[in-house]
Amino acid sequence: MSSAPPLSLKLLNSMNQTGFTTALGFAFELSPWVVERAWDERPFASVEAMHTAMMAVLDASTTADKLALIRAHPELASKAAIAKQLTAESNAEQASAGLDRLTPEEFARFHDLNAAYRERFGFPFIICVRLNDKASILAAMHARLSNDEATEIVEAIQQIGLISKLRLLDSVTT
Repeated sequence: MSSAPPLSLKLLNSMNQTGFTTALGFAFELSPWVVERAWDERPFASVEAMHTAMMAVLDASTTADKLALIRAHPELASKAAIAKQLTAESNAEQASAGLDRLTPEEFARFHDLNAAYRERFGFPFIICVRLNDKASILAAMHARLSNDEATEIVEAIQQIGLISKLRLLDSVTT
């Protein structure tokens, strides 16, 4: 969903760490450190291998780093999202699930669930909206409120993995 022209895997493999991080920093919401730390694993044989290296960075990161990444994500259907004040990728992803076209009742439901989720866990609800619709997102928000914090951190990182993989697949050619 990046508006930039596709990058080739060959070019990415040849870039220095700064160029690589700058080119792909969008993949993990406002958290280019994930991409930066994966640079050492080059050359990548495929986009999937590159993404796997990035997810290994996350797996090896501290809980504090994981929480910082999770907290860098916007709430779904928030006022900022409706006003298109998110990253270009988040704006497009939320629009793909219709979250920019909510009825007042739907907006209120998202607002209430976002507030309950943030109150319970201290971070925003994360789901790969491109693989869901409004109804399934609302159902997941409701269901995941019963999870414990450790389970939700794991789930949020898994969802971020899906989000970042789709972003990379959209933006990198082989």
